Parts: sequence; structure tokens; C-alpha cells
Amino acid sequence: MLHKTVKHKFKQVAGSLTLVASLFTASVTTVSAEDIGWPEKEELKFGFIKLTDMAPLAIAYEKGYFEDEGLYVTLEAQANWKVLLDRVIDGQLDGAHMLAGQPLGATIGFGTQSHIITAFSMDLNGNGITVSNDVWAEMEKHIPVENGKPVHPIKADYLKPVVESYKQAGKPFKMGMVFPVSTHNYELRYWLAAGGIHPGYYAPHKGDTSGQIDAQALLSVTPPPQMPATMEAGTIFGYCVGEPWNQQAVFKGIGVPVITDYEIWKNNPEKVFGVSKTWAEENPNTHIRVVKAMIRAAMWLDANNNANRPEAVKILAKSSYVGADADVIANSMTGTFEYEKGDKREVPDFNTFFRHNATYPYYSDAIWYLTQMRRWGQIAEPKSDDWYMQTAKSVYRPDIYTMAAKALIEEGLADPKDFPDFDTETGFKPPQTEFIDNVTFDGSKPNEYLEKFSIGLKGDTVL
Repeated sequence: MLHKTVKHKFKQVAGSLTLVASLFTASVTTVSAEDIGWPEKEELKFGFIKLTDMAPLAIAYEKGYFEDEGLYVTLEAQANWKVLLDRVIDGQLDGAHMLAGQPLGATIGFGTQSHIITAFSMDLNGNGITVSNDVWAEMEKHIPVENGKPVHPIKADYLKPVVESYKQAGKPFKMGMVFPVSTHNYELRYWLAAGGIHPGYYAPHKGDTSGQIDAQALLSVTPPPQMPATMEAGTIFGYCVGEPWNQQAVFKGIGVPVITDYEIWKNNPEKVFGVSKTWAEENPNTHIRVVKAMIRAAMWLDANNNANRPEAVKILAKSSYVGADADVIANSMTGTFEYEKGDKREVPDFNTFFRHNATYPYYSDAIWYLTQMRRWGQIAEPKSDDWYMQTAKSVYRPDIYTMAAKALIEEGLADPKDFPDFDTETGFKPPQTEFIDNVTFDGSKPNEYLEKFSIGLKGDTVL
């Protein structure tokens, strides 16, 4: 755990006007950057899980960006995603590095119910799917080869005969993911279903939260740092996780990463920074200042074509942050990704923290997660398109983000061209086509999107 406290060295007289919580429900155009007042709460504790995509928190801390906003910050690693969420809900943590689905899941009441919001997306991409050496040896027989190397992206079509052979032998095919509302769960399910492998349904209205109803591949929760050892022990045969735990399998020689989430859904949103709605209403100035610091950290991480990444790797390798070998972290953080041992390929956007508007909390991103919750039964009953929109707006808060970004621009610390056009931005990305199954996602039409899948709940279907 990291308990180093930053010294409060920055006071800004111009920021003496305190914002009230009601400003967050008003148009962002009604507040100028100089109106951001003193932080209501200066001593803060933020939680994180030991993954490389917690980097914006580490960099905002190490580079003094929190300090510049008048904030005394402590960063503390958490045991797992549930503990982290519970501690944000009960106030032990002021905020945390969260799975993008966590604020949404909590707000709609899947699992622990509490209204959580996010005004900051921490990164794009960053995950991979790894299989054991034994599974890879069987998959490899079906994968096309070019110049002596497997042709990527590797689809789950090549895993299907392996899953079927396990079934014929009376052996369930088990895989790990990190949390029921994690990006990893939805990405793994998406990849499997695109290859014709049913990953199973949830039925919370019937008390079944296993997610294994009708499953051909049984998915279960495994904490990220334990993934490699759990697979090595034979408890699971593959997993979807963030870095450095796919590359760890390569370094240990126990498995093969077969695909990255960049290849499943190009530039997909991954983690967010989450706080309780109550905390945000009580600490509006503090919240804006936290987002300002984290935007600056994200900018630093992607600056000059990732020129700062080697330094970031050294920081993240500290035991107080990720605590993995720097060489393992560097394998993905510096623009490459190693699949089979020795098959290292260029993936410059594997970890993206600021490019492509990575930090902006898009409503359409929230709606994609909600569609996956509905597709796999976590949302048990049909919902209207308007419900998806209203839920997204209650959790994702681009209004708060915009105030933080405008303040940085006015202070000369950021360039307007690096952000969306705040005067015209709707919160919806254009329809996205770069999915592994070539299905187009239009966030304004969630029910129409769900109808496109052959595997998954849709329409009025209730288990």
C-alpha cells in the first residue's frame, strides 16, 4: 500500500468561489474555469487494483498533478473489485480505479446497489485472452499460418473444436474473468459467442448469478494477479485479463495470449474513475480538480508517441503499484504485445490513455455495457431505448469532465484540439464497425443492436 502524503504547496486565489452541487446538473456552459473553487475535501484516499491501467492515478500522484490542485492524496491497492466497490460505497475510499461496468452495475442494482458515477474514462484497450499450452496446441491445428506465424486476429472459431472435444470427454471447459460486470467478462463472452461458443446466461431474478445457464464454456471469477497460477494449476484452461497478467503467462511459459481486446473491439473503453453520487454532490470542486489532475496524467502517458512510457513502466513496477517485473509490464506498455513466445508484434494502441478521446466519458460507451448486461441476462427483462439513454446519463458525466478540461485549456495546460468539440459533442460516438464479428454498434439504437446477435437475449425474451 502507498501511504505517502503529498504536500499542499499550491493555492490559487482566483479559485475562491465555491461551486455548489447543483452546478453539476446545469449546462457546462454556465460555468467558466476560473469559477472552480477550493476543494471541499483536501485529504483523499483512492483505491486501485494492481493492473497497468491504473497508471493515470500513479502518474497524477508521482508527477504532482494532484498536488497542483491542492489535494493530499493516498493511493491504496485493494484486494479485489468487490472490496474496492464496497469501500467506495461506504466512504472508506473517496474514489477508485473501476471496471467500466461497475458504476453501471451498481446503479441498476446488479449485485451491490448504490448510485456510482464516473466523469473520467481511464483508458482504451489493454486486455487479452490467454489459453493454456495444452489448449493452444489443439487450437493451433486449425489456425491459418502465414510466414510461419499464426494469422491474427485469432477467432474463437478455432477454439470451438477444442471445447467440443472436452465436452465429448465429459470435461467442462472452464475459463476465468475478473468480475461479473467487468469488461473482461463481456469481451470474453463476445469473442466466444462470435465463434459460436455459448458463454452462458445469468438469471438474477431466479437467484442464479453464476452466468453459466446453457453455457458451453463455463466462466468464473478469478482475481487478476492469480490468473496465471490458477491456469497453471489446471483449474481453468484460459482467461481474459488486463496486463501484465497475459504477458506473465508468456514469460512463465505456461500459456499463449491468443487475442487482444483491441482486435475484439478496436479502441474499446476499459476502466473508469468512479465515485459515489453522494460524494460528487458533496465535493463538486474536489471532483473537478481530481479529473483535471488525471487528464494531465493521461496526456503525459501518451505524449510524444509514448515517449514517457519507459519511465511509466519503472513507476508501475514498484510494489506499491502493480509490482510486476518491469520487463513484463514493458512488453505491452511500450507499444508491443507478445503472443506465442517470440511472436512479438507491434500494437501501438494496446494501452491508450489520452489519444482518440480516451478520457471522455461517452454515453455510447455506457450503453454498450448495458446492452451486454441485457444480452447475457444480468438485466433480466427488456428495456426501452430511452431507459438505456437515461441510465447512461445518470452514471456517465461528461458535464463534469468538460468543466475540468476547459479549466486546463484556460490555464494553458491543454490544447482544445485534443478534446471533443464541447459545443457540439453529443456524447455518442459515430456507429462503430470494428468488431471481430463485423457487427455495427450504434449507441442510439441499443435494442436494434441486440437483435443482430444469434447468441444472446433480445426483445421480450426473459429466462
